[in-house]
Amino acid sequence: MNWQIITNSILFALLGVVVFAVSFVIIDKVTPYHLWKELVEKQNTALAIVVGFTALGICVIVAAAIH
Repeated sequence: MNWQIITNSILFALLGVVVFAVSFVIIDKVTPYHLWKELVEKQNTALAIVVGFTALGICVIVAAAIH
């Protein structure tokens, strides 16, 4: 078994998660309202859909960049 391939896969997976988390925090800071409060306390479904698609878009971009 080639341990370098496994190590690289784990490293890139962790890098992808970190890049996604950082970009999501940046999006949260840029928006004029607090995302967590809008999503959880006010149950804003439309915002949840937009944030979900934004997260998927960021994930696709990060995956393409790493690939």
